[in-house]
Amino acid sequence: MIKVNNLVKCYGDIRAVDGTTFTVDKGDIIGLLGPNGAGKTTTMRIITCFMPATSGSVSVAGYDVFSQSLEVRKRIGYMPENVPLYPEMRINEYLTFRAKLKGLRGQEITNQVDKVIDACDLGHQRTRIIEQLSKGNRQRVGLADALVSDPELLILDEPTIGLDPNQVIKVRELIKEIGRDRTVVLSTHILSEVEMICDKVIIMYNGKIAAQDSMENICGGTKKHYICEAKTSAEELKKAIGKIQLATNVISETLENGWSKITMNSLKDTADLREEIFNVVNEQKWTIRELDVKSPTLEETFVNITSK
Repeated sequence: MIKVNNLVKCYGDIRAVDGTTFTVDKGDIIGLLGPNGAGKTTTMRIITCFMPATSGSVSVAGYDVFSQSLEVRKRIGYMPENVPLYPEMRINEYLTFRAKLKGLRGQEITNQVDKVIDACDLGHQRTRIIEQLSKGNRQRVGLADALVSDPELLILDEPTIGLDPNQVIKVRELIKEIGRDRTVVLSTHILSEVEMICDKVIIMYNGKIAAQDSMENICGGTKKHYICEAKTSAEELKKAIGKIQLATNVISETLENGWSKITMNSLKDTADLREEIFNVVNEQKWTIRELDVKSPTLEETFVNITSK
């Protein structure tokens, strides 16, 4: 669906995007991540034909964004971070106007406007003036605008910024629903959203691709962190656990009231060491209050990659 090859965008001496290359397959929901100034928004603006690149190539659904921009725009729904709405218009008037601008005609306009109003849960206030809407409902209108032409590709830049927790949950569910039959590129600083919504992740840093892979692989694949808390000294707990053949990176710490905690990894990612840990602690007749195994979170992975 999207092919980006050696993309460069310069602002004077500053390279906002520096040799970026990636692909997005049809039907994928991609999380485009990075700290402020990483080049995410610039990359999305180039893909959507909002601005030209300095060099490189970008194609959407087989069409070149530089020489065939009208064909590309027909296939994209774009929701920028700050949604540009006409505050004096009513919701249904605005969406009808936008549908006409995007080439819809006749009954198709009415059908699509009704469809996106229903999908974005705006039906009960479709005749309200946009200026009177809350931040969350304005975001919903922006999302409805991006969807009104029924695009193959949806690009969303910080779609839940400024929303309250209930609105975030509803918009998140809507994006997951939308992603069932179209390609979605989502940029956000809320990493928990990406974990819940996206199939793949692209992490940018200083205009370059720092990492890109499936959600599972980018967080370390099957690499596991083991946690065990037992009522004994940290030194004794570490000594006992250290005898497990596949145990590595064993770290112990002292907790309150005689409890201690160890965290560790396995030399063999596919192995499950919980039974061995339990048996070792049980042999010493120590009380266990926690035994768990976790994979690295996206937040931990993101911090690790961007800090390097």
